[in-house]
Amino acid sequence: MTIQQVLLLLLLWVWLPHPCNTEMLFRRTPDLRPKSFGGRASGSDGKAIHRQKRGWMWNQFFLLEEYTGSDYQYVGKLHSDQDKGDGSLKYILSGDGAGTLFIIDEKTGDIHATRRIDREEKAFYTLRAQAINRRTLRPVEPESEFVIKIHDINDNEPTFPEEIYTASVPEMSVVGTSVVQVTATDADDPSYGNSARIIYSILQGQPYFSVEPETGIIRTALPNMNRENREQYQVVIQAKDMGGQMGGLSGTTTVNITLTDVNDNPPRFPQSTIHLRVPESSPVGTAIGSVKATDADTGKNAEVEYRIIDGDGTDMFDIVTQKDTQEGIITVRKPLDYETRRLYTLKVEAENTHLDPRFYYLGPFKDTTIVKISVEDVDEPPIFSRSSYLFEVHEDIELGTIIGTVMARDPDSASSLIRFSLDRHTDLDRIFNIHSGNGSIYTSKPLDREISQWHNLSVIAAEINNPKDTSRVPVYVRILDVNDNAPQFAVFYDTFVCENARAGQLIQTISAVDKDDPLGGQKFFFSLAAVNPNFTVQDNEDNTARILTRRNGFSRHEISTYLLPVVISDNDYPIQSSTGTLTIRVCACDSRGNMQSCNAEALLLPAGLSTGALVAILLCIIILLVIVVLFAALKRQRKKEPLILSKEDIRDNIVSYNDEGGGEEDTQAFDIGTLRNPAAIEDKKLRRDIIPETLFVPRRTPSAPDNTDVRDFINQRLKEHDTDPSAPPYDSLATYAYEGNDSIAESLSSLESGTTEGDQNYDYLREWGPRFNKLAEMYGGGESDKDTS
Repeated sequence: MTIQQVLLLLLLWVWLPHPCNTEMLFRRTPDLRPKSFGGRASGSDGKAIHRQKRGWMWNQFFLLEEYTGSDYQYVGKLHSDQDKGDGSLKYILSGDGAGTLFIIDEKTGDIHATRRIDREEKAFYTLRAQAINRRTLRPVEPESEFVIKIHDINDNEPTFPEEIYTASVPEMSVVGTSVVQVTATDADDPSYGNSARIIYSILQGQPYFSVEPETGIIRTALPNMNRENREQYQVVIQAKDMGGQMGGLSGTTTVNITLTDVNDNPPRFPQSTIHLRVPESSPVGTAIGSVKATDADTGKNAEVEYRIIDGDGTDMFDIVTQKDTQEGIITVRKPLDYETRRLYTLKVEAENTHLDPRFYYLGPFKDTTIVKISVEDVDEPPIFSRSSYLFEVHEDIELGTIIGTVMARDPDSASSLIRFSLDRHTDLDRIFNIHSGNGSIYTSKPLDREISQWHNLSVIAAEINNPKDTSRVPVYVRILDVNDNAPQFAVFYDTFVCENARAGQLIQTISAVDKDDPLGGQKFFFSLAAVNPNFTVQDNEDNTARILTRRNGFSRHEISTYLLPVVISDNDYPIQSSTGTLTIRVCACDSRGNMQSCNAEALLLPAGLSTGALVAILLCIIILLVIVVLFAALKRQRKKEPLILSKEDIRDNIVSYNDEGGGEEDTQAFDIGTLRNPAAIEDKKLRRDIIPETLFVPRRTPSAPDNTDVRDFINQRLKEHDTDPSAPPYDSLATYAYEGNDSIAESLSSLESGTTEGDQNYDYLREWGPRFNKLAEMYGGGESDKDTS
């Protein structure tokens, strides 16, 4: 037995209750009268106040938890100094658990616990004790309170709040780096013994990790643990009470530890030289291949940036880093030509973008490789000498004149011949043509700048050996102006002169336009074609001119209209001119020169007939015309043919009436009851096309048996009439004839007969009267003949 165990047992023996201490004494003072302590105190009324000395003396009881004996567990004993042992006193216990958990012997005062007690449920119990006289039931001592404290034993093992913990620590961490702290709890009393004193230890995870015994902090135990070698670790931690000594209870938990990545590995190219091929026809921006450096790290620590640092193709190629795949994509930067150069060499570098200063000693964190790019020969289309052509030509050139020449060559070593052609979608009018051999463009139709100033053509060049391999070039043809259009009046002029005009009076200002566009701008000259005695033209020298009168007074009776020829010419070479004619009317004007009338016929009207009179006459004529039209329309409507032309027009028992009905309100105009089968008369029904004035219950009359055939016929015809869009409106009367009751002879047709002639008996025909005797003889005689034969 070790010294620590001896000391522990000694401490437990000191705290355990002993028989000499398990008795609670009720000691009575010799004199129950009040006695003063050290003097007398006076109250507010002058009387002395004395403090009575108590008769209780008690100690605290202790009880061990988790008692396993078969008898009640003894707690202690209550005793009063007035107890003579004759049974005259009665001990009473009250408070926590009194009567259930704790019982007392009324005569002896012994206290027992009736069941096992768990300190973790309740650590102490507060009770009250009292001794009374059994005969008088009066207390012999005041009630006193005491405590039963439960002593703890080590009956609870340490527990962790989590069964499995998850933690992480950066790789390459130094020894002693904190990973995570785990803490266990023990339900035992920490203030009593070592039952709740926990010590931590590691059961699994050495030699990589360790744990502090007192705090439960897990730390790294090995230096330079590399995630690339091992990433996951499982550590089992034990928590044991009693200070970790033998006999203590323990609990365990599992901690899953992950090494997180740091940038401790540089990128590496798997090959020192990479070969790529690219056709010379690849356009700029085409991706020709990729390079990729591997990095053992993950995430941002493995991100790489690629660049071209050297080589003879740095100006011909670019490299772009693809973030999602961490590849370097090599693209064409400039057009390639197999005939010029067939091989390029690039030196490509890959470098980490996120560096950790702690691991610079593991660097450098970059790598290089050589990329050799071979250019492959392809059959290239012809190449024009320019990217575009601009030709200028005057609009008056002759047909077949060459306006310019385009040139193209075959870039391949074979140097095939080139054939030229025009894209007719750019020359729909076929104004131009091209010589297929030398690329000369010439005119095939006259040019007119006023119709189209620019022509945008597209010339196609194709190899004779490979016509499908073509190229195009735009050709812009600008048509230069030639003075080939004469000027004309800018607008149509409606010119008039007043009868009371005077000589030199301005009657019109004219201007001109020209479709040509000379370099110096437009300049027009105005003059008369011949000397005119009535009017003259004055040039304003600003491309306008004024028309003036040369005499006083004009008369509509003599001449109502004058024609004035005006010559308009330009100043370009060659000079173009035209003659425009002004029509000048003679009009009556007021004193201010405002035109009133220009018609010569107005002078023939009577002098006393004013404008108001003319308007009145016109209105009367219009009214008469309206009256005539209305009268003709009424007469035509009156002569409209009726639905039934005459009474002689008889159609299958249709009775027609040429009377006009009274409309919707006339309910007695027609009575179609006579047309119906008297045996199929229906109850009277209210009209649905108008609102009845009064509502009454129709009187039912006894009806004959229903005639189904006639009713179905009429209902069918009514349905057809209602659904016919060309039928008259709803207030018209549609009648249908009734054929009468069925004949008692029923149908005489043999089509509906289900038997043969020999099976029928025609004797009943004789009972129908003399009119059916002939039929009776015919059918009866036939049967007799058949029988005789």
